[in-house]
Amino acid sequence: MSDKYHILVVEDEHHLAVGIKFNLEAENYDVTVANNGRRALKIISEAPEQFDLLILDVMLPGMNGYDLCETLRKDGFTLPILILSARTLSEDKARGFDAGANQYLVKPFELDELLSRVKNLMAMVTGTNSTTANLLGAPKAAEAGDEFRFGNCSINFDTFEVQVAGQAVKMTALQMKLLKYFVEHQGRVIPRAELLENVWEMPSSVQTRAPDQFISMLRKTFEPDPASPVHFLTIRDAGYRFISEPGEV
Repeated sequence: MSDKYHILVVEDEHHLAVGIKFNLEAENYDVTVANNGRRALKIISEAPEQFDLLILDVMLPGMNGYDLCETLRKDGFTLPILILSARTLSEDKARGFDAGANQYLVKPFELDELLSRVKNLMAMVTGTNSTTANLLGAPKAAEAGDEFRFGNCSINFDTFEVQVAGQAVKMTALQMKLLKYFVEHQGRVIPRAELLENVWEMPSSVQTRAPDQFISMLRKTFEPDPASPVHFLTIRDAGYRFISEPGEV
């Protein structure tokens, strides 16, 4: 069995798929290529533990990249997803994040940027401290290597290890980035626009459901009763607030 990281590239432009595969293999990754969304879904469903990263074009025959991404997330797949697209509008990027993508790279792109993004996303799989720290920043709530705890939950932002009531929980890089932002700013009301700019790195004017969906996910994961949250609070007409201890004012 190979000890290399395995990447699935979903791209229907043959010359581009060949080029991406060649350059990733030169970086010592194993690469499988699929030329349409339905084929990619079948490949992942048949071997869910085989792949460490999905690089996904948007304009695909049969099943577009947005739909594939959304289907994978609904089916519980947590592998990092990097969307490649010639669509440059903020609304297009928002749609990608809404579907569950971790990153969005606009075509045409520089090879160095693609490889850098792949390296960072692989850190989500490996838990490599230095690269993960570069992506997320050193957590203010805990020194590097330490755990941040609240309720019956513990999070290590270096290793991406998350436990709730002693059970390991898988989270995507973007989910961890949002969680870390709340932890760093606990107690403060954070406007929705601030989350868009600092977590999703999108203009605050973009209309997207991503923050609401991700906060709902955090509640389902960490709250004793997601319908009556005590940690991840909605402050009407103002934003969101994270409280590690429910008794805090």
